[in-house]
Amino acid sequence: MKFATYIHAGKRQSGVIADDRAHPFERPVDLLALIMEGKDSLCRAGERALTGSLPVPLADVRLLPPLQPPTVRDYMTFESHVAGVARGYGDTVPDEWYAAPAFYFTNPYAVIGAHDDVPMPPGCLRFDFELEVAAVIGKAGRDLTPEQAHEHIIGYTILNDWSARDLQGREMKVKLGPAKGKDTATTLGPWLVTADELEPHRNTEGFLDLALSVAVNGETVGRDRLANMAWTFEEMAAYASRGTWIRPGDVLGSGTCGNGGCLAELWGRNGDLRPPPLTPGDTVTMAVEGIGTLKNTVTEGVPPIPLPPARLRQ
Repeated sequence: MKFATYIHAGKRQSGVIADDRAHPFERPVDLLALIMEGKDSLCRAGERALTGSLPVPLADVRLLPPLQPPTVRDYMTFESHVAGVARGYGDTVPDEWYAAPAFYFTNPYAVIGAHDDVPMPPGCLRFDFELEVAAVIGKAGRDLTPEQAHEHIIGYTILNDWSARDLQGREMKVKLGPAKGKDTATTLGPWLVTADELEPHRNTEGFLDLALSVAVNGETVGRDRLANMAWTFEEMAAYASRGTWIRPGDVLGSGTCGNGGCLAELWGRNGDLRPPPLTPGDTVTMAVEGIGTLKNTVTEGVPPIPLPPARLRQ
C-alpha cells in the first residue's frame, strides 16, 4: 500500500493512494500514530479506507510529508558519490568510510512535501539537491542484527537532502556539522510505500534494485540504481540501533546516489561548477521506480540575520 498525508479542501488528512485517488482513513488519525500502533493496524486502516471512504482525485490534494519523523539519520552509502565529491577537494574516499555506514542527524522540523517550494537558505550561493531513498522504521528496537532489523522497516519514501554547499563547506572546517548547510529543507514523499510492495525488487545480495533519476528544469542530470548502495537498509538500521533505540517514524536516508545524484559530485568530477548551482525558479524532479516522483521549485529565501564574530578571551 501507499500511505500519504495531504491537505484537501483546507483539511489535513491521511489515507491511502490508489488509482490516482486519495482514500482518507475512516477516522481522523495521523499516519505516524498508526505506524506506532504497528504494521497490522496500519494495513487494516488502509483496507478500510480503500473500501469504506469517499476518495478524491490526487490532483485535488496538496501532498505533505507522509509523516513528521522524530529523527532523520542521513547516510553516505554510495561510493561513487563520495568519490566524486572528494575529487573536488583533491581527495579520495577515506578508509574509514569502508568500515561502517556513516550518518549524520539532520533537522526533522525542516521536512516539506513532494511539490512544495524550497526557499534558498539564508546566505547561500551554491544550492544543491541530493537524490536519496529513505527507509521508515515501524517498530522500536536496539542492538539489532540486520536480520532482525528487516522486521523493523515498515516502508520507504523518496528523500531530497537539499544542501547549501558553500555554508556546509565553511562550517565543517570546525569539525562539526553539517549544520545550517543542511537545515532549510528536506523533501519526503510523495508517500510511504510499504516494504512488502518493494520486496519483488530485492536482488540476491539483499539490495532493493530500483531505478533512480533526477532532472533540473526537465533535463536529466543523474541516473543510478539503488542496488549500488554499499550497505542494505537492514544493515543501516542495525548500525543505527547499536547502543541505542530506533523508534517508529525514524527516517534512515540512503545517502546521495552516484552518477549525478547531486551537483557537488558533478562539480568534483568536472573540476568546475557545471551544471551551475540551483537558483530561484529552478525545478528539481526526482523519480524512483516503485515509489513515485518529487517535484520542487526553488524560490527566493530570506537574507541572513547578522551575528557578531566570536569574542576572543585572554
